[in-house]
Amino acid sequence: MQRYYSRMNAPSNPPLPKPTIQPATSPQLTWGQTLRVYLEPASLRMLSLGFSAGLPLLLVFGTLSFWLREAGIDRTTIGFLSWVGLAYGFKWVWSPLVDRMPIPVLTRLLGRRRSWLLASQAVIMGALVVMATTDPKLALAPVVWCALLVAFGSATQDIALDAFRIESADTQHQAALAATYQTGYRLAMIWAGAGALWIAARSEVPNAALYQQGAWQTAYLVMAASMLPGVLTVLFSSEPALRVVPPAQNAGEWLRSALVEPFAEFIGRYRWQAALVLGLIATYRISDVVMGIMANPFYVDMGFTKDEVAAVTKVYGVVMTLVGAFVGGALAMRMGVMRVLMLGAALSAATNLLFAWLAGVGHDVTALIFVVSADNLASGIASAAFIAYLSSLTNVNYSATQYALFSSMMLLLPKFVAGYSGMFVDAFGYANFFTATSVLGVPVLLLVWLASRIK
Repeated sequence: MQRYYSRMNAPSNPPLPKPTIQPATSPQLTWGQTLRVYLEPASLRMLSLGFSAGLPLLLVFGTLSFWLREAGIDRTTIGFLSWVGLAYGFKWVWSPLVDRMPIPVLTRLLGRRRSWLLASQAVIMGALVVMATTDPKLALAPVVWCALLVAFGSATQDIALDAFRIESADTQHQAALAATYQTGYRLAMIWAGAGALWIAARSEVPNAALYQQGAWQTAYLVMAASMLPGVLTVLFSSEPALRVVPPAQNAGEWLRSALVEPFAEFIGRYRWQAALVLGLIATYRISDVVMGIMANPFYVDMGFTKDEVAAVTKVYGVVMTLVGAFVGGALAMRMGVMRVLMLGAALSAATNLLFAWLAGVGHDVTALIFVVSADNLASGIASAAFIAYLSSLTNVNYSATQYALFSSMMLLLPKFVAGYSGMFVDAFGYANFFTATSVLGVPVLLLVWLASRIK
């Protein structure tokens, strides 16, 4: 899931700064001075807030699907429940509201950014607590509504946090803040994935039933409590300098500046080729996203334990994704973005066939390590190239808005199709499902090739 949201558009022709005379010798920072920036309060705050941003994601996706499958929920239902993730794909709709609308009382006390951060964190924590105290085997509907609230709160937190980060430091420090944010985000994903499974496994009563609601209740209550560092960080942080946002004269003007103008500029720049580019954006990650919804139910059905899944897929898998991202970035610099984009698409489709092979092998931890390693490495390479490609499509005057729209668009179709993944597995089995997701990636190769020919 990299995050950019709507901001005020820069002037189309900003005045050029007056040239300044630099001293002949400017002091060069030592490595110690450079690295010390990560110990500054702003960087440490972003580490904590990044953790809060990354925590909810798996709790309504991978970890939740593992819990539901263990509770005996059918795969078709689990597949449809993945549609709660569409909240992340539509967050651009209300991002201008977060940017402009005050929250009564809370905004007066905390400021515009911190009030939205605290409100969204409260929604996430409250929904997680209710989820923890509800047994999906007995009452699935409350779990679904709470998962939707968590996703909505998480998406809103992302919007406010991005603005908070950008407004909290000058340009020179933005890279450090982004780095600490990503570090906190990845640590949270490990905790919400491996940590939640580990806590649930440790909370089980020995020699009791396979499914124990009390174990999952403990895990999700701990996850809710894990949002507290982010809450405390918001309360004890200072509000960034107020950015004056001129009010729109009417709803039409607001809609035009927030949504219409960025899209119109993009279509005007690419003309009829814009359809090709948008088609590539909408389908590039379809193979991975559709497959990923059924990954955890697959592990449960194959007999892998919580500890095995936590160690291999939630910790080692994240590490391999980071390695893949590094490799993808390096290859893009040497080979060009479009070539690595093609490589990432091919690898993403091909590695899904490894899961079809694993379905035939059954419970084999060594085979699981091999498959997860290859899949996450491919995903990291594809993600790095895709992010670089999306960034190259944006106009500097609309960069935040256009990137937010593109990054949302890339999830909508894959998430919608993924909703039917459980139905497909129930009808045709896991091996055929993973093979089908691989086939979904084939048209993407053609779109990448066509997009590479755009001048």
